[in-house]
Amino acid sequence: MTRIATLLLFSAYLLIGPAIMAQSTGHLSDEALLDGIQQQTFNYFWEGGEPLSGAAPERIHEDGIYPHADSDVVTTGGTGFGIMATIAAIRRGFITRQEGRERLQHLAEWLRQADRFHGAWPHWMYPSGKVKPFSRYDDGGDLVETAFLVQGLIVARQYFRNGNRKERQLAALLDELWQEVDWQWYTQGENVLYWHWSPEHEWRMNFAVTGYNECTIMYILAASSPTHPIDPACFHQGYMRSGDIVSNESAYGYDVVLEHNGKGAIPVGPLFWAHYSFMGLDPRGLHDSYADYWRLNRNHALIHHAYCTDNPREYKGYSEVCWGLTASYSIAGYDAHRPSNDLGVISPTAALSSFPYTPDESMLFLRHMYKDHPEYIGKYGPYDAFSAESDWYLPRYLAIDQLPIPVMIENYRSGLIWDLFMSAPEIQKGLQKLGIQRSQNQ
Repeated sequence: MTRIATLLLFSAYLLIGPAIMAQSTGHLSDEALLDGIQQQTFNYFWEGGEPLSGAAPERIHEDGIYPHADSDVVTTGGTGFGIMATIAAIRRGFITRQEGRERLQHLAEWLRQADRFHGAWPHWMYPSGKVKPFSRYDDGGDLVETAFLVQGLIVARQYFRNGNRKERQLAALLDELWQEVDWQWYTQGENVLYWHWSPEHEWRMNFAVTGYNECTIMYILAASSPTHPIDPACFHQGYMRSGDIVSNESAYGYDVVLEHNGKGAIPVGPLFWAHYSFMGLDPRGLHDSYADYWRLNRNHALIHHAYCTDNPREYKGYSEVCWGLTASYSIAGYDAHRPSNDLGVISPTAALSSFPYTPDESMLFLRHMYKDHPEYIGKYGPYDAFSAESDWYLPRYLAIDQLPIPVMIENYRSGLIWDLFMSAPEIQKGLQKLGIQRSQNQ
C-alpha cells in the first residue's frame, strides 16, 4: 500500500465510520500505521494551528465547547513541539521543505514580537502575541514552557542552517531568539532555576524547580546558553539536589533510577516526564553520576506498562495492549495520572510517545486503538483521554499531548530530531560542562 493510500485510509474514518475503519486498519503494516498516526497528530499543528501566529493552539475541541471562550489561545511549549513535528513531517513527505520553512518563518517572526520577560515567553498567549495569564500570578515569563519552545527552535535551526539563502535567514532568526533568553535572571542569584517571573508580581510564585520531573531540558539549555548561562552548580545543587535525587527503589522488577517528585507505592510520575525533555535531548547512551538516562526513561515506560497489565485496581479496559498514564483531560477536569493517582483514565499520548522506549508495547497499543476503539479517534488522531471504566471520553485534544506523538515516533523510526538537537555545538558544550557524557557508540 502506498503512503498516499495509507493516509487516505486514515482520513476515511471521518467519512465512513468506526466499523469500516476498524476493519481496514487491521490489514495495515506497522510502517503504514506509523505514517498515518504521525500525519494525523502533526496536523493538529499544521491544519489546526492558530492562523495569525502560526503557533499551536492550547486545545482543539471537536465538540466546539471551550472554557472561557479561549479557543484561540496558543501555548508556548506545545508550539515548540509543533516545530519539531514540522521537521519530522518534512522528513516523511507530509509537507514540502519549502512549506515547512515558510510556516516556521512566519512563526519565528511572530515569536520575535510576542511578549517576553527577560527573554522568556509566557505559558499562554493571544494571537496578538500578548500574554494571557495562566493563573492569578502567572502573567509573565514561564521558563519551563520557554525551554520546550527553545528545544524546537534549536532543532529547526540545525535543520535549516546549511540550506539556501532563505533557510539560512530563518536559522539565524531562530538562533537570535534562543540566545535572547536570560536563563541567569531566573536564578535570583541562587543555585537553582525559578519557574516564573512577572513584571507585576515579580517572584511571587516562588517556584524553585528541583527534580526529577519534566524540567531536565530547562537546565540543559540554561547551562548551554552562549549568552546567559547558569553555573553548573544550579544543575547539581538545584535540580539534582546534591545527589539526593538518586533512587534505590524499583517497581515490577525495574529500577526507578531517579527519585520522582511525589511518593507512592509505585514511585513513578506521569509519563510525560520521559517525553518533554527528551524530544530533542537524546537519552541513548546519555549518562552522568546520577543516572543512565535511557534506562531511566525506558524503565519509566515499562513500569507503566507492567502496572496497567497487572491492573491492581481492576479497572475495565486496562491490559497489556491498553496502557499508559500521564497528565491529560480526565473525568473531572485536567489531572496528572500516574500509578499513585490512577483514576481509570488512559491517555493515548503516554504509550504512543513512548515508542522509542517500548516499541513492541506501544505498537500493541496503537493497533488496539485503531482496530478496537475507533470511536476514540478523530481528525487529529486519538482523543486526549478515555476511560472504559467510567464509559467516558470527550472529542478533545491538547497540544502538549498530541504533538509529542509525531516527534517521538520519528525518533523511534529515524532518530532525526534527536540527531539534529544533539548536533548543536552549544548543547555539546553544555552537556560537557554539566558532566553529562554519551557512550562512544552513540
